[in-house]
Amino acid sequence: MRSHGHGHGAHGPCGPGHADRGEFDARRGAFGPFGPPFGGPPPWGGRGRGGPRGRARRGDVRASILALLKDRPMHGYEMIQEIAERSGGAWKPSPGSVYPTLQLLEDEGLISSASEGGKKLFELTEAGRTESEAGPEAPWEEAGRGVDWEAMGEIRKAGGGLVEAFRQVWATGTLEQRDKALAVVNKARKELYLILAEED
Repeated sequence: MRSHGHGHGAHGPCGPGHADRGEFDARRGAFGPFGPPFGGPPPWGGRGRGGPRGRARRGDVRASILALLKDRPMHGYEMIQEIAERSGGAWKPSPGSVYPTLQLLEDEGLISSASEGGKKLFELTEAGRTESEAGPEAPWEEAGRGVDWEAMGEIRKAGGGLVEAFRQVWATGTLEQRDKALAVVNKARKELYLILAEED
């Protein structure tokens, strides 16, 4: 019987795939219900559940699109990147919120689109320009207000260092070393929660 997957280390009776799954579950357990924050921009990953995505108020996607298109025509993906950059990384709207809003704005006659290289290029209509001029200049700034960027930098550095150290032990360590690494991370996680439980 052929087995699939390329797991490392000892494999159980169910083959490498089963062992790999067990290793993943162990890593996930060490970092809580959402797993280890591997990959993506710090502190905990890009588009992941624990990522640093900011939350803008309802309707800001619409206002942000109108504000961006005052500068120049853009593709939908370009708008997402621009909002993320202009908000300092505090807010990156999802395609699931941007593209339906673009369709709505087009239905309302505020923007128009033309196909360019297989993609839609959006621009303001006269009505859309009038509405955008009456709206906020930089709606995306709301998502970044109140963020301590210096503290965020320290969080990124500390969290990223912990993740990288754990990753290296898991990738190259023995079974005993992996067990020790899991114990260290589990202990650190519990102690962090205990900080919140401390009384003044």
